[in-house]
Amino acid sequence: MDAQTFWEALKGRGFTFFAGVPDSTFGSAYKTMMTDPDIRYVPAVREDVALGVASAAYFTGRRAGVIMQNSGVGNVVNPLTSFSLMYKIPVLLIVGWRGYGGPPNDAPEHWIMGAKSPEFFDLLEMPHETLEPDNLESALDRLIAAMDEGSTPGALLVRAGVIE
Repeated sequence: MDAQTFWEALKGRGFTFFAGVPDSTFGSAYKTMMTDPDIRYVPAVREDVALGVASAAYFTGRRAGVIMQNSGVGNVVNPLTSFSLMYKIPVLLIVGWRGYGGPPNDAPEHWIMGAKSPEFFDLLEMPHETLEPDNLESALDRLIAAMDEGSTPGALLVRAGVIE
């Protein structure tokens, strides 16, 4: 799917504020987001900082998201458990899924985290969906409904090449 379609789907569901750490998985999606006048993006030095920024946006009445690579999941486990999950802050994590499929699909340093990424969200009892080229609308609708129902953060896992 093209990047414009991806961002339009998120904006159509009220997500216009994002914080994050750049990830090559998203390629042109970053450029599209950065030039969209309807989206406010705050770059962060770490994923936990981005989660804090997105949470602050939520407290001002905005739907907010965090853009990150799955290697950054380790940096947000404690803030998720001691803040976002505890205080029921429905921030959307858009997670670049490096290492998906294991060898030879990505660099070796991503293989273990690639295999374990969905399991982290299962362990935290966070709703999560995997974005596929043909399920944007349904995946977002399921994920956002689960986030709203439980007042919980949720994660959208995005493999390299799904958003062009």
